[in-house]
Amino acid sequence: MENTKNASNAAGQAENIQAYYKLHAQIYDATRWTFLLGRNDILRKLPTPPPGATLLEVGCGTGRNLRKLATMYPELYLIGVDVSSDMLQRAGRATQDLSRRVLLFEKPYAPGTFKLEKPVDIVMCSYALTMFNPGWEAAIDRAYADLKEGGYMAVVDFHSSPSSGFRWWMGQNHVRMEGHLLPYLRQKFTDHYVSVRPAYLGLWKYLVYIGQK
Repeated sequence: MENTKNASNAAGQAENIQAYYKLHAQIYDATRWTFLLGRNDILRKLPTPPPGATLLEVGCGTGRNLRKLATMYPELYLIGVDVSSDMLQRAGRATQDLSRRVLLFEKPYAPGTFKLEKPVDIVMCSYALTMFNPGWEAAIDRAYADLKEGGYMAVVDFHSSPSSGFRWWMGQNHVRMEGHLLPYLRQKFTDHYVSVRPAYLGLWKYLVYIGQK
């Protein structure tokens, strides 16, 4: 019953995100670098995956991270999951020469929405979880279930803002910024790396987190 509820919530959330990214997919990479901070840093801080390991990225978007990871680790297998067909089309183009190592799914990420063939070594969420409202807890639970014992959960995302006006504006863009991710991540995983960093003179903070199952 709980999985059915999670799947239903994820489906409703997916519709909202699909509509949002239908407008934003074409300009995403050209514009988001200005405030999606820490994305390169978390790639560098990931524990080096062993040969033949698998990394699953939740909310893989345009495939930016998948492409970089494939270059960094030539023996790494990659799974990208996203609910936006427009973003996945771009991800497919970005990774088309890597099709033997990259698999893309257009699915919500929550318990009960789809099955993996086997557990993965790393689950990564890059500026995705703060958009899952509802559903961020279910996505973290799903990541825990999908990981091998000893596997790693890697998150880079918005954390919080002291400005109610900025939080309201981000809410209009489907982003929740209330410092809610970190406590739950620390309940589920053992800290490997934790950093909460200020951005734009403290207008907001962002989180870089790696935890081990």
